[in-house]
Amino acid sequence: MLLVLIGIGVLVLGFALAKSDSPLTEYLGSIKVAGILLVLVGLGLSSVKQIEPGDVGVQKLFGKVNTTILESGLNVINPLVEVVTFDVRTQNYTMSGVHDEGDKAGDDAIRVLSADGLEVIIDLTVLYKVLPNEAPRILKEIGTDYRNTIVRPICRTKIRDNAVYYDAVALYSTKRDEFQSRIFKTIEADFKSRGLILEQLLVRNITLPASVKTTIESKINAEQDAQKMTFVLQKEKQEAERKRVEAQGIADYQKILSTGLSDKQLQYEMIKAIATSPNAKLIIMDSKKGSPIIVDGK
Repeated sequence: MLLVLIGIGVLVLGFALAKSDSPLTEYLGSIKVAGILLVLVGLGLSSVKQIEPGDVGVQKLFGKVNTTILESGLNVINPLVEVVTFDVRTQNYTMSGVHDEGDKAGDDAIRVLSADGLEVIIDLTVLYKVLPNEAPRILKEIGTDYRNTIVRPICRTKIRDNAVYYDAVALYSTKRDEFQSRIFKTIEADFKSRGLILEQLLVRNITLPASVKTTIESKINAEQDAQKMTFVLQKEKQEAERKRVEAQGIADYQKILSTGLSDKQLQYEMIKAIATSPNAKLIIMDSKKGSPIIVDGK
């Protein structure tokens, strides 16, 4: 539109010169032609609008929003129309207690009260995108700053509304996935009614009060000590059982020796012991029934 305005200015200048005795009157024809060309070029350029990939355009003329969106690429439009672009790709909004990690500087974590009255701090990331066909309605009803108008307040409110159904420890441990699924459903419904799609909701971190964390750590340590003691007791029982079996075996062996050994078995055990001794050289023993027994222990 700038070229159109410049061209109109040149035409006005040309008509003004036609009514004066300025020495520029001899260039009057060229000035008018230049003005007309500038107007035509300006109108031509203003009638073509390029929409970048991942965006859609919404046309606005004199405060009225056109419901027909402009797709990515070149589009021929009314040169008087103002085009407002919307990003329809996946966007994220992070609320974190870590400085400069979220979309807002400083501590932007969500502080909620649990069912047991404790304050829990939650870091959250929301993945969402704009429905292309809903872009005109968003512009008309919400505006272009839908992140701060819709995304941020709805997420913070729904998280607080749903956190009151869970104890602090349950939020931190056993009920975390259930809590995330519950707030996803409620936020998804509100987003959809306003032209947004909720793709994913990420509960990045849940911080419990210091007193609760100390209690949890003490409980975990106690459970670990109990498990360790159980292991020690089992080991001692196994060792006691092993000793009992060993003692029973020795007792049984001694009983067999005292009641069941014959003279020949005793003689055999004695010969075996002498034969395996490194000090034995040559031993001759008389047998009561027959020839003598000679044992060489070398």
